Amino acid sequence: MTRVLLIGQVPETVDFTNPALPPGMSAEKIHAGVVQTLADMRSRGWEAENCFIHPDATAGPTVTQALSAATYDCVVIGAGVRLPPPSLHLFETVLNAVHKAAPRASIAFNTRPEDSADAAARWVG
Repeated sequence: MTRVLLIGQVPETVDFTNPALPPGMSAEKIHAGVVQTLADMRSRGWEAENCFIHPDATAGPTVTQALSAATYDCVVIGAGVRLPPPSLHLFETVLNAVHKAAPRASIAFNTRPEDSADAAARWVG
């Protein structure tokens, strides 16, 4: 069975004033989008899990721990982790943790929580 891990920043820690993020985004919309995308992934017959990270030194170890718990076919890294320029270090940390802990997993990127399943589908059957 295909396994997908969705990695995103804890919604309550996101700076929604950053113009790099989609207008009108909020913690509530992110939570709802994650619920929706996990259901979408599961409806495709995939095992899907979410991994929220904090934008600090715990991000890499949190990703490594999540990836150590199972083997994933694809890891989707959320837009909130990679789009805002101040998040560049966080994005690099997450990307390197995924590369080291799950070297065989495809890596996909979403544009918003709701299109994460489509992002993963580009790389898994």
